[in-house]
Amino acid sequence: MSTPADSARLVIITGMSGAGKTIAVQSLEDLGFFCVDNLPPILIPKFAELIDQSKGKIGKVALVIDLRGREFFTALSESLNQIKEHFSIPYEILFLDATDGVLVQRYKESRRRHPLAPSGLPLEGIRLERHLLEDLKGWATQVIDTSNLKPAELKERIISRFTHLGESSISVNVTSFGFKYGVPIDADLIFDVRFLPNPHYVDQLRPQTGQHPDVYDYVMKWPETQTFLNKLLDMLTFLIPLYKKEGKSQVVIGIGCTGGKHRSVAIAEYLGRTLGSSDTELVRVSHRDADRDKH
Repeated sequence: MSTPADSARLVIITGMSGAGKTIAVQSLEDLGFFCVDNLPPILIPKFAELIDQSKGKIGKVALVIDLRGREFFTALSESLNQIKEHFSIPYEILFLDATDGVLVQRYKESRRRHPLAPSGLPLEGIRLERHLLEDLKGWATQVIDTSNLKPAELKERIISRFTHLGESSISVNVTSFGFKYGVPIDADLIFDVRFLPNPHYVDQLRPQTGQHPDVYDYVMKWPETQTFLNKLLDMLTFLIPLYKKEGKSQVVIGIGCTGGKHRSVAIAEYLGRTLGSSDTELVRVSHRDADRDKH
């Protein structure tokens, strides 16, 4: 089996049309990746061979794959199997996603037609594409939901991921959210903390978020909170190394409460501090809905 240079890296970019693949390519180009857009999956092993034979001269390659039918999915599956069998080059699959509503709005703003519904409504093409890609999303080593990300934020996330992490590293993203606004579509694990006492019903705490010391202390003071956190940390310290062993580059942990402002924010903050002091390489904490009522 061939052995590439230590810095060799192959990134396959795919996902929903309109979810930000162009921004992803531009971001990786800025990091020195050799990028190829709209590559037929059958040619992927050729690029693996190119990396292998370059003896380190071509170390980082990013390929954009748009799946337009089941034959493409079959070809991609066969190509990835060839890489596993004949090369030791590590590869990652970056899957970009967004909610149907956001994708429809983006198509309206750009006045583009969806490639799978050239004469129909964008939603028809989006639903068909999501069906075609559902298996591939399950293969992905990293899924990014771009629904609430501005282009600059998406670029920052991609650059941060592919700049600071080595091949054997894993990043843990903890995000709080409100169930009434929907579950994050890129979450690997979802935990519901609506069983905890709610600071919303304490007048002086209601305007603050779970990042405020008074709200944080209120959420943390209950015995059921401490029991839950002990059990949750035990589960995560068991699961995260297994995700890493499986080859995932990222684990997204969603912590949800009713509005995503108090309990979920406090629990997410706690996990960020605790996991960040463990052997995990990188932990990020974000709060999707904490400030939503301000808008």
